[in-house]
Amino acid sequence: MLFLATCALPQASQQSNRSQPRTDHVAADSMSRNRGAHSSPVSFADVTAAAGIDFSLICGGPEKRYIMESMCGGIAVFDYDNDGWMDIFLVNGSTLEDLRAGKCHPSKLYRNNHDGTFTDVSAKSGINHCGWGFGAAAGEYDNDGWEDLYITYLDGAVLYHNDHDGTFTDVTAKAGVGNLGRWGTSAAFGDYDNDGNLDLYVANYVDLDLNHLPELGQGPFCQYRGIPVSCGPRGLKGGRDRLYHNNGDGTFTDVSEKLNIDPNAYYGLGVLWLDYDLDGCLDLYVADDSSPSMLYHGDCKGGFTEVGVQAGVAYSADGREQAGMGIDSADYDNDGWPDIAKANFSDDSNNLYHNDHNGEFTDLAGPANFGPVSIPFLGFGLKFLDFDNDGWKDIFVANGHVNPQVDQHSFGVTYAERPQLFHNLESGKFEEIGMTAGTPLARRYVARGAATADFFNDGREDLLVSVLDGPPLLLRNQAKKGHWLRVKTIGAASNHDGFGARVQIRAGGLTQTAEVRANSSFESASDSRLHFGLGAATRADSIAIHWPSGKTDTLGPESADQELVIQEGHGVLARHAHVPATSKPAQSRQHLTHRVP
Repeated sequence: MLFLATCALPQASQQSNRSQPRTDHVAADSMSRNRGAHSSPVSFADVTAAAGIDFSLICGGPEKRYIMESMCGGIAVFDYDNDGWMDIFLVNGSTLEDLRAGKCHPSKLYRNNHDGTFTDVSAKSGINHCGWGFGAAAGEYDNDGWEDLYITYLDGAVLYHNDHDGTFTDVTAKAGVGNLGRWGTSAAFGDYDNDGNLDLYVANYVDLDLNHLPELGQGPFCQYRGIPVSCGPRGLKGGRDRLYHNNGDGTFTDVSEKLNIDPNAYYGLGVLWLDYDLDGCLDLYVADDSSPSMLYHGDCKGGFTEVGVQAGVAYSADGREQAGMGIDSADYDNDGWPDIAKANFSDDSNNLYHNDHNGEFTDLAGPANFGPVSIPFLGFGLKFLDFDNDGWKDIFVANGHVNPQVDQHSFGVTYAERPQLFHNLESGKFEEIGMTAGTPLARRYVARGAATADFFNDGREDLLVSVLDGPPLLLRNQAKKGHWLRVKTIGAASNHDGFGARVQIRAGGLTQTAEVRANSSFESASDSRLHFGLGAATRADSIAIHWPSGKTDTLGPESADQELVIQEGHGVLARHAHVPATSKPAQSRQHLTHRVP
């Protein structure tokens, strides 16, 4: 993660649309205000305290002397109680002293009350592992209709089975996914062999000996711009990622060596399942820190070939290794093919990899106005969303430096940084409007994880952001424009979540395409229900769902401003109209949990 001062700064080829690079926050914010002050279409409000979220993220000491102290911040947004409202799980870290003493800092599970507030149900949930936590992933690994939870730690991981009654049971040992002795960061569920069972990928960062940690500033890879900071990841041994194949009986088999996963043990931080070549089989993209990122092409037979370099997503546009953190995928230009965005370290441009429809990508971050403005910032969580429901995917980036020592110097960068919000202008370009999208987005945070969800079931995508050494940000979307449609998939022959399904919606003369997933960004899981902004259109003319099993369901027309629950081979099982959060809890909605042979 440390992009050292000895590394080259972005070359002119990445900044061709700027006559003179400017790498300070003041200049970047000034440019943002000049561009967006007259046209910001959205405002986000901080409702964290009002919603009853009283969590504070603990992650090491204030100086961040060791590398693990800057990496906490996992989030899982999932409907653990099947009532149709998204709940929140926040992963907590620890300190070196407390970890050695066995003192716990519990993570927290919050139940959505349907009225704009949440209740802390952590104590009775059974999620009680004591350790230094980092990331979270959600998915139904056993296809029983209830979302399970996987959490990564500094020395392993825990799989919690949802017991259908508001509680969870630790089944790690039985399942065989403990990632023992490894520092896991992001994790993601996906059915890579299309057998109807969700497999699990875990990105591992570095192998640490907590009894012999490199001291701040004491080594060749312990400096940033000439000042002493925490050491790594360069100079430290990488932790090899793990891929666990779901056996369909509640257990997994580690197939990492068999499938040649991460043989060089790169520094893994972001994980994303997607079908980038539309062949019906999941591929896998991994954002690595200070090493090449990796793209694994699935061969539809349960095997992979690593093609990151050939596909153009391993390095920067000028061939440099980057320090990648958060990643996400969406069809931002509505051409039917999934593109990839990646957040990188300060002094470098974020990436916007456009899918060229031929197995290759082109980094259009510069021409799209997504990359240059990101150079002063250090990005972690990253999510595509359609915040104004116009049918075009926008991008949110959660920023925050890793070295608090930068505040003692006039580098033009700060430890706490404001987030960035990129509005899709429908022309292949974006406009960064964070400074004019509500007071919360104009403030500075040491942000890490980021997730999206319609927490209030009002047809607008909201944001949840974790903040190092402080409370999270629950940001309610207050936009008032655009119709919408939400799709919840239930697999039959496919996995019950429908992860990997590709959904196409035609409305108002526009065709949108999206893939079903929960886990992306940085150490986080988002609302897996697909959200489509429809703009002025009051209905979707047609909906096509291409399931992982190879089956396709076509239906429609369907009215706008509702959620459709669609089961593979059975069409629409339920329609839920626009029901915003009210002053009293709404009656729980029944969700199908059975699988059809």
